[in-house]
Amino acid sequence: MLYRRSFTLAATALAALVSLPALAQDTPLRVLVHSSFSLPKPLLAQFEAESGVKLSIIKAGDAGEMLNKLILTRAQPIADVVFGLDNASVAKAQANKVLEPLAYTQGSAIAQVGANVVPVDYGFVNLNFDKAAFAKSGLALPKTLEDLAQPAYRNLLVVPNPATSSPGYAFLLATIAGMGEEKAFDWWARMRGNGVKVVKGWTEAYYTEFSRNGGTRPLVVSYASSPAAEVFYSKEKISESPTGNLFLKGGVFRQVEGVALVAGGGQREAAGKFIRFMRSGVVQEALQTNMWMYPIEAHTPLAEVMKHAVEPTAFDSLPAETIADKGTGWVARWTQVVLK
Repeated sequence: MLYRRSFTLAATALAALVSLPALAQDTPLRVLVHSSFSLPKPLLAQFEAESGVKLSIIKAGDAGEMLNKLILTRAQPIADVVFGLDNASVAKAQANKVLEPLAYTQGSAIAQVGANVVPVDYGFVNLNFDKAAFAKSGLALPKTLEDLAQPAYRNLLVVPNPATSSPGYAFLLATIAGMGEEKAFDWWARMRGNGVKVVKGWTEAYYTEFSRNGGTRPLVVSYASSPAAEVFYSKEKISESPTGNLFLKGGVFRQVEGVALVAGGGQREAAGKFIRFMRSGVVQEALQTNMWMYPIEAHTPLAEVMKHAVEPTAFDSLPAETIADKGTGWVARWTQVVLK
């Protein structure tokens, strides 16, 4: 089984990945994670047994909420290492000095998250659609974001609030990157008039409002891997996903997540072992069907079910520095345009 294989990387990769001073461990390693962090318990137990490191996993809500907790507790850090910061949030983390310098080599063709963060996985935020709902209505799938602002698509889309949701924030950034700031906010204003529904987070959007799960909205901001998850959790009852992906210009954002040292934290030798563990083969395979992200290590075999999670050929992105500089203002402007 997957978790019975050794999680040790090749010796050369181990030496290059992390360079940390060795300190004696006398307390558990505190690992701060977002609410979507999930790895098989036997795999975590194997890591503890082989490394001699006791883990204390601390779930801190959405990735944005997790970062805010790091910032608010930086005088007395609540963790030694953090997993789940992404390329949309790392610049804010750096600006608030909650991360500690870390030497590593990337070892992947995927762009790194940011300074002092070791990339672990990546995924895409985009639109999902309910295949049955569109087939029943006879309405053609939208070909552009502009289509969604037309009367035919009124009251069809639900989005997570970018002020409270990391996928919601990523989707807002995609619209700005793909359309330009002014055109993006003009589009959002027209979407408000066309009945876009805003909810607090992804869970409510996907599992309550999305028509696939009993809601009334056949379009939802979610992930490119959602169709694969639908097949996986059906326990082989279906072979084709009832949910499809829409990769529209201005509607696709690539998230790259990583692991980093918390400034002021302890357990540096243990933290180094955990960081190497997160880049190991068994974790890179396990995260696919547990966290529904793509492995950052390019040579990692893909799970069979991930054939339902086709990657987009294009996406829209912004420099981390631009996001850090303007992101808060964009969210405030979005709130005024869409909710006020």
